[in-house]
Amino acid sequence: MSELRSRLRRVGHKGADLIAPGNTYASFDAALEAGVDMIEFDVLREENGERLILAHDYADAAGRSPHTLEEGLAHLGSEAFGDVELDVDLKLPGYELRVLDALRDAGLLDRALISSQHMSSLELLRAAEPGVRLGWSVPKLTRDPFRSRATRLPAFVAMLAFRLVLPWRAARAIRTRRCDALMVHWRLVTPRLVRHVRSAGGEVYVWTVDELPRLRWLDRLGVTGVITNDPRLFAELAM
Repeated sequence: MSELRSRLRRVGHKGADLIAPGNTYASFDAALEAGVDMIEFDVLREENGERLILAHDYADAAGRSPHTLEEGLAHLGSEAFGDVELDVDLKLPGYELRVLDALRDAGLLDRALISSQHMSSLELLRAAEPGVRLGWSVPKLTRDPFRSRATRLPAFVAMLAFRLVLPWRAARAIRTRRCDALMVHWRLVTPRLVRHVRSAGGEVYVWTVDELPRLRWLDRLGVTGVITNDPRLFAELAM
């Protein structure tokens, strides 16, 4: 393992969503080709059924024929993916234990970090499997409020307030074993946050970063890993 790989975890968002459509075999393969350490993918229960599918939301699922969780795990568990880790992101509560069972059945639990915006989901998973790695994803959003002029200012004020309390809240969640890692949007990252989480023994993964200058800044800051739609950026980081 190179010095860079041991210092910064390279995580592909939905595989490599800027190279191939996310949450697909093609996207996972593209991420592997780019040399990632971890692949993030989304798990959702289908809207009018019981299958667990690889999709970010129901609009995403409606636009294609998504892989089932079992199909995705079979692909990611193949010999080609070696020891690449998995960030299994649960989009909604209600099927946590089914995901846990699927990872266990596929023999991939040791390679997985299960993340969620819902602390109740993490608590359920911890009770069922104390040794499972858990990531708390913040903030809890369904869409980016900074894209709308109407919500931009309130979102900025809320972000500043959340930045103040997040280091303490995240460190406490890690020390009490409610989670092992913080999966945090780049707008909320501060040196103080990184210090608090790392001092508590936790990891910091930052999403979703597609700009090389920001990637370089996060690398210097000492975060554990960065999640990107274009994992080819990591090769430029090494230059």
